[in-house]
Amino acid sequence: MTPLGSLPDIFRRVNLLARREARPVYVVGGYLRDWLLGESEEQDIDFVVDGSGLEFARAFDAAVGQQGSLVEFEQFDTARYVIPDLGSAGREVVLEFAGARTEAYHPASRKPRVESATLAEDLARRDFTVNSLAAPVAAFAGRRPLTLAGLRRQLIDPLNGQADLEQKILRTPLDPQVTFREDPLRMLRAARFAAQLHFGIARETLQAMHEERARLAIVSAERLQDELLRLLATPRPSVGLVILFQTGLLDLILPEVAALDGVEEIYGHQHKNNLVHSFKVVDNIAGEAADVWLRLAGLLHDIGKPGTKRFMPRLGWTFHAHEHLGRKLVRALGRRLRFPVERIEYLARLIRWHMQPIQLMDEGITDAAVRRLVVTLGPELEDLLILGRSDVTTGNPYKRAARLKNYERLKTRIAAVIAKDKLRAFQSPVRGEEIMAESGLKPGPTVGKIKEAIEEAILDGKIPNEYQAAHDYFKTIKDQFIAQAAEWEKRN
Repeated sequence: MTPLGSLPDIFRRVNLLARREARPVYVVGGYLRDWLLGESEEQDIDFVVDGSGLEFARAFDAAVGQQGSLVEFEQFDTARYVIPDLGSAGREVVLEFAGARTEAYHPASRKPRVESATLAEDLARRDFTVNSLAAPVAAFAGRRPLTLAGLRRQLIDPLNGQADLEQKILRTPLDPQVTFREDPLRMLRAARFAAQLHFGIARETLQAMHEERARLAIVSAERLQDELLRLLATPRPSVGLVILFQTGLLDLILPEVAALDGVEEIYGHQHKNNLVHSFKVVDNIAGEAADVWLRLAGLLHDIGKPGTKRFMPRLGWTFHAHEHLGRKLVRALGRRLRFPVERIEYLARLIRWHMQPIQLMDEGITDAAVRRLVVTLGPELEDLLILGRSDVTTGNPYKRAARLKNYERLKTRIAAVIAKDKLRAFQSPVRGEEIMAESGLKPGPTVGKIKEAIEEAILDGKIPNEYQAAHDYFKTIKDQFIAQAAEWEKRN
């Protein structure tokens, strides 16, 4: 069997099978939309089959000689075909085959009811008119390169999706309240597409997002999480985040973030609007890093501020220890949205320590403080520094330049301390087995205390991060710890 070598090859194979099976197949969804917009091609391609999507996917798998993995969703008459390494580029391509269908949610259900339908009915049940276009797969299967004019001649567009594409507007195919009641997650998709495509949202659609926001309660935490991360992956996430806030959806998904809105004034003292600030931080991170979890950390980094806000007559507004409360809040938030445990802890660490670089620079950057920062954050230190730089959102160009220059100084100092002290995989050079052998101690907390004391001495700069210096220091402190252990045993 000839290997699948390219996207045109895939289209030709699908078209050949469709003709052999006498079963019309259409390209729909984001791939078609982005092709019309002249955007880079998505790797996921959605096909609608006139008939059973699952049966067609099985036939395609057999026809190409099982060159991918077939994932079946029999309840929905759909299948996903994953090609792990297409062509010379070796990139993964995901094909989705679905029978033409309608789907709707019961008022109290998180699972849709699916029924077979015509192509026109299938297109009408989609989220937005710009995604309600279809083209015969044969349009993409020709030997000559497909042109925009050629594709437009073959488009199936019963809902004026082309016009909305040209006007860069998101509009639902049906009454927006009906569309959002059928699948409430579409409200989040509207915010995401607005940020991803740089589109506006039709007034009646935006209004329905606000009116139907409570319907979001039936959507699973996993689907909410997925859509939130997709929004954060867009070039300028704040566009979608503002829409979520304006429609009240943010109150339901991330009430901890929505609570950041507002400015309070006492005796002429104001604090900044921490919601606006957090949105700016996310956009700043997006300009530096693609990691959506780091962008999420930027969105959540100040969620401890509403609970720690105080007005001090001589100081003005303070948010002391908001990073500690933020760490606690993000763990609860992460469990609610079913984040992976390791991601929750990643967010908690960045939020807990996001003030540390500023404090270091304000108090004076010492080697001991840098060592502790390096050891505490480990491989996440670079992410913390990106978060810190992105946290500088002042409109004063002189303050901004000074803060960013301080971060560069800190980064240089960190590199120097790491190189000098060999801190990348820091731990006591004297290991537990050696401590027990030379002190006669059994495994227990005293051994750990001795190791910790050696590590503290290195971090404080009392001794270098070298075995001999650490071993000599161990010999000077071991008797003290042995005596403390013996006294504890005598008392207990």
